[in-house]
Amino acid sequence: MKIIVSACLLGENCKYNGSNNFHQKLSDFLKNYEVIKVCPEVMGGLPTPRVPGEIKGDKVINQDGFDVTNEYQKGALKTLEIARQNDIKIAILKSNSPSCGCGKIYDGTFSKTLIDGDGITTKLLKENGILVLNEENFMDYLK
Repeated sequence: MKIIVSACLLGENCKYNGSNNFHQKLSDFLKNYEVIKVCPEVMGGLPTPRVPGEIKGDKVINQDGFDVTNEYQKGALKTLEIARQNDIKIAILKSNSPSCGCGKIYDGTFSKTLIDGDGITTKLLKENGILVLNEENFMDYLK
């Protein structure tokens, strides 16, 4: 089975600050699966490192006040295209991210306050029938 996974969770330095969110338990678990790594933010044209963004209303605004919604949407569409081309049913994406967050995202104030919600890519994948999990809950669904 093929699974889409946030590249940062597998050690790729594509996080906004130029580092990664490597998750050893997830990496070990995925040895039994065919993995397609994605970083919707980079795929949408944003550089690494980049100014962090958060969802505010229906837009993604970076910490400098610039609207980067188009880049996030472009990355989400590219991720969906990859999912469709590969008959993907499951994605494991980085929690709390404005693109990949699943169930919780930051509130747009850059105060590290979490609210209920999904990132741009997660929302699009869910709308298209793909189960989206994160690095905290994937073991609850996959054995």
